[in-house]
Amino acid sequence: MKHRGRHRRRRRGRALRATLAGTALALTAAATMISASQATVADDPGALRPVGVETGRLPLAEQRVPGLWLDRLASEMGRPVGVGAVLEGADLPLRNAADCAGPDRHGLPVEPAATRAYCFGASDTRGWRPGAVTTSGDADDDGRWAGNRVILSGWSRGGAEGGSLDGPDPERGLAKVAFVDANDPARARYAWALLAVPVDGGRDYRGLVSPLSGMVWYQDKLLVTTREGDRDALYVYDLDRIQRATVEADAVGRVRGGWAAHGSRYVLPAVGSYTLPRGKAPRPATVSLDRSTAPDSLVASEWVPADGDRPTRLWRYALSRDPARSGLLSTDSAGRAEPVEAYETKTADVRGVLAYRSAWYLDRAAGSPGGHGTLWRQDVDGARATECGTDETRHCWSGGSGSLSYWEETGEVWSQSGRMLFALPLTSVDRALGRSTDE
Repeated sequence: MKHRGRHRRRRRGRALRATLAGTALALTAAATMISASQATVADDPGALRPVGVETGRLPLAEQRVPGLWLDRLASEMGRPVGVGAVLEGADLPLRNAADCAGPDRHGLPVEPAATRAYCFGASDTRGWRPGAVTTSGDADDDGRWAGNRVILSGWSRGGAEGGSLDGPDPERGLAKVAFVDANDPARARYAWALLAVPVDGGRDYRGLVSPLSGMVWYQDKLLVTTREGDRDALYVYDLDRIQRATVEADAVGRVRGGWAAHGSRYVLPAVGSYTLPRGKAPRPATVSLDRSTAPDSLVASEWVPADGDRPTRLWRYALSRDPARSGLLSTDSAGRAEPVEAYETKTADVRGVLAYRSAWYLDRAAGSPGGHGTLWRQDVDGARATECGTDETRHCWSGGSGSLSYWEETGEVWSQSGRMLFALPLTSVDRALGRSTDE
């Protein structure tokens, strides 16, 4: 049985609710100090430059895993479960910010400050790199999934935090998602699910070998960015097709006595993917959901290194309104999803993208290890970033930059910095920029 909330479409101009659980965090001095190397004011990227859809064309071809493969895997592994079953078994605690280590808290934003924050345990995440974030606020516009408030945090095996996004080391590999039960903010708990890809006609699966730099949960689907192969752009997972692992082992797939998921208790087998056109093509590196459009849309940014000599490209894709294609991109008769908007920006090293109404928010990584990044708000009229410190630096955002996700029902932006998972109101970002979210 599928558990979907009511997808109530809200009017564009309505006021946002900002019922925030928790008060503003008192960050330690370590989290607010700005190093001398950060004192240089970041270059102003200026306004977004719209480009024609043909010029900014990046068609994504939809591919489906055969239903026979998925049914065969389910018949071997047991009946799939949903998000609720994963949350019932969530027994790993997230610690509140006050109980987190100072070095972890140092990565939180300086201005505006986080209003709630948690950290994953060091032993539980050792050897894993944090990346993408999405929530049940993306999944359904009432902010819940089958009555639950849920946060998904994506992690990848190996790789230094803040490292290059231009490709994974195949020998590191593996990607997993923490399903966080956020019903009680004071007692957030989580369980792991490994991302996998069915093989051998559904008789087995392998791990997804890719860093998770972008992730969107929309309706019953989870879309994640990938740099696994030459043409893979996004993998698609069905959150009603979560399988239980039956053997606790480092292996992945069918093993003697059952099924293993590198220590995770659950497995998510891919149900489809979106591939890039042949030849040299840009690659979406981070994604998020925009509910301020009609229909709802997925926005994406590529990754261009800080010393790159070309602009960063941004795209917007419409999501399907067809009930038979829940959670998928809108495609043409040939199965291609074409962008409905495209832009160029001079902001480089973008690790997170968010769009709401006319504004785009771009998370630029820190220029040095242990430093803070910059959160730019851009539109076709110009760009702004918050300032902080006595030298009015713009390096005020989180240190270990991660993806951005807007929980419209609460008005919060969620992101991740190292082991810290944090949120703050979008209105506080706009106030710090001297702008209004309602503009």
